[in-house]
Amino acid sequence: MKGISGLSGTTGIWVVLAVAGVAVLVAVASALVRRARPTSRPAPRPSGPTGPRPRPATKGGPGPAPQEIWWAEVPFEDGPGSKDRPCLVLRVNGRTATVAKITSKHHAERPGVLPLPPGSVGDRQGRTSWLETDELRQVPLSAFRRRAGTVDRQVWAHAQRALQTN
Repeated sequence: MKGISGLSGTTGIWVVLAVAGVAVLVAVASALVRRARPTSRPAPRPSGPTGPRPRPATKGGPGPAPQEIWWAEVPFEDGPGSKDRPCLVLRVNGRTATVAKITSKHHAERPGVLPLPPGSVGDRQGRTSWLETDELRQVPLSAFRRRAGTVDRQVWAHAQRALQTN
């Protein structure tokens, strides 16, 4: 007796069983894949700010405030780009802060450059740094990453006087 497509009875049964088995495997695999996928997509994140944030939240607490030294991405004066560097926060204006950058290079010939005590910027070497009050920058609050400390009242008073003369 010839079965499906001219195959003998036993061979035909095995072909039918093999095709049925493959169909069952495909159905089971398809069901497992559907279960593994989430039934709905997560809500998209907003692309812009969702509201006013006068001081960004950081791991250590609130964001920058006047008289504090922070490490931040400070924009260059003469072109695009920025540099991660310490800076003294002078004032917070909405979503930006006005800062004076701090450098490890001594610029004795420039007026408005004030020495800071060694270790003021929280670096591992504890180097002496200089506050440049003649080049102020506007830095987005989102660019601040780590608080290094505060300047004492005497340094703050010198910085305020230097700012008034510039």
